[in-house]
Amino acid sequence: MPSPFLAVDGAVGGGPDDRAVPAHYGEPIAEQRRLERGEALVDLSHRGVVRLDGADRLRLLDSLTTQALGALAPGTSSETLQLDPAGRIEFVARVLDDGTSTWLLVDDPAPVVTWIERMRFRLDVVVTDATDEWATVGALADLPLPAGAPNGVPLTWTDPWGAPTGWSYAAAEEHPSLAWTYRETLVPRDALGDLVGRPVAGTLALDALRIAAWRPGGAELDERSIPHEYDWLRTAVHLAKGCYRGQETVAKVHNLGHPPRRLVLLDLDGSDAVLPEHGAEVVHDGDVVGRVTSAALHHEQGPIALAVVKRRVDSGATLAVRAPEGDIAAAQTVIVPPGAGATVEVPRMPRLAAR
Repeated sequence: MPSPFLAVDGAVGGGPDDRAVPAHYGEPIAEQRRLERGEALVDLSHRGVVRLDGADRLRLLDSLTTQALGALAPGTSSETLQLDPAGRIEFVARVLDDGTSTWLLVDDPAPVVTWIERMRFRLDVVVTDATDEWATVGALADLPLPAGAPNGVPLTWTDPWGAPTGWSYAAAEEHPSLAWTYRETLVPRDALGDLVGRPVAGTLALDALRIAAWRPGGAELDERSIPHEYDWLRTAVHLAKGCYRGQETVAKVHNLGHPPRRLVLLDLDGSDAVLPEHGAEVVHDGDVVGRVTSAALHHEQGPIALAVVKRRVDSGATLAVRAPEGDIAAAQTVIVPPGAGATVEVPRMPRLAAR
């Protein structure tokens, strides 16, 4: 369903994954500033909404995913990951419960609905793809939006990234997430057009501020991704909850090893005004050591990107990003340090005395 915001003057649709909503309205830098000041909203109506009903809905999510959700209080925001048996991320869900229903805000609802349907067995859980009924709107402030509240609790999810309750690998004294006051609100889809005329920003503006906050999203994931590589233990993984699929990998990497890759922020040489594409190779001394996951032109920092690189890449090394126009020099800021994990020393067996 086309978004009514695409009819706003200057609206330009996004790429293959978000063509249905505006990437910008002709002035992406000014849109960033409006969004950062808490004045603008972002149309995210292309994203999915999944609703779970039934007495066992939180129990089921708690048993399947990485976060402790069994006692999630109405109106409390959380985040969780679904892993495969090897601990690789299959999907990310932003979670909100209203006391009667649990709402999952996701990029693609189809695999989420299919997975939960397969795993609910005899539990009292009804899963519904509610994307046709509800549209997602993003903002960096508590804007007066017509939030849905079908069960009396406003459906506004507040990102926990700036106030994590989990384990954070990032060693920064002042984490940039402190300025990331992001939230998503569900509004009835048939009321989305009523918001046209409000100050707006496109998805490019939101992405630039997300990258600057070191906030991973779906763009960062590939078929090998595990939570530790993105510092996702800080908001989406509970390290002391019961068994779930992929838990063995989560525990082993955190307690006994190191993630094989790590997320970094790249400050890109902006002299050519070229941004690398998603998946562009990151190189060091001629060797490919990683890939770009997201890139944007920030209104203060200039061209920046998130990238996943091999753990053993020197954290002080200057890297380069390959682009059709030529390599782009890139200075890295460490997000996940090379020594992340290995938080517990394994006791060694005592040496046996010689006979």
